[in-house]
Amino acid sequence: MTGNLLNVFAILLGGILGTVFKRRIPEKINRIMIDALALGVMVYGISEGIKMSNPLIIFISLGFGAIIGELIDIESKLNQLGDYLQSKMVNSNNISQGFVSSSLLFCVGAMSIMGALQSGLQDKHDILIAKSFLDGIMSIIFASTMGIGVLLSSITVFMYQGSIILLSEIIKPYLSNSVINEMTAVGGILIFAIGINILEIKKLKLGNLLPALFIPIIIHIFYPF
Repeated sequence: MTGNLLNVFAILLGGILGTVFKRRIPEKINRIMIDALALGVMVYGISEGIKMSNPLIIFISLGFGAIIGELIDIESKLNQLGDYLQSKMVNSNNISQGFVSSSLLFCVGAMSIMGALQSGLQDKHDILIAKSFLDGIMSIIFASTMGIGVLLSSITVFMYQGSIILLSEIIKPYLSNSVINEMTAVGGILIFAIGINILEIKKLKLGNLLPALFIPIIIHIFYPF
């Protein structure tokens, strides 16, 4: 768990620094930074999304993932959690968006999966250490524009990567390179959608799309690709 704990610490430290900086940034500068961040996130999402090798798997994953997420109504539960935490904090707002957006950004991608597998199977933490540096930088940027909700994503990262580490021996056979590529591609699309939400082009229920990330694993179990 060493690499995972380091990753969590980096997000917390970056989030704290970003939150402190936020208070000293004029509103017009803050607004343009948010727009710039959104554009960067969208480009990053595209770069991850094009890693798909089978578009049909992506469509199926997004379709069935959306149905599952809507039935469970994950978005509503995440917002309720964010609103509850917001009610307990002074001078805080929009915690839900920062929490959901940064959780997606830090958990989606090959580094998160492969780093956790490396940590669990080999007790090596090279990938998660590198990811910690990147996440720390991103959490500064995110927290400086979206606030304290970014710090809460450290809980999501700890639970997500920690689960993979603990279950690494069991799930490794189902996480071939092709499966990880498709999961990363689905995640890239969701990251692109973060930018759409930040720019307020359209309010997308990203929380309800989260199950789509794991549909490639289910497809691989029944129809190996």
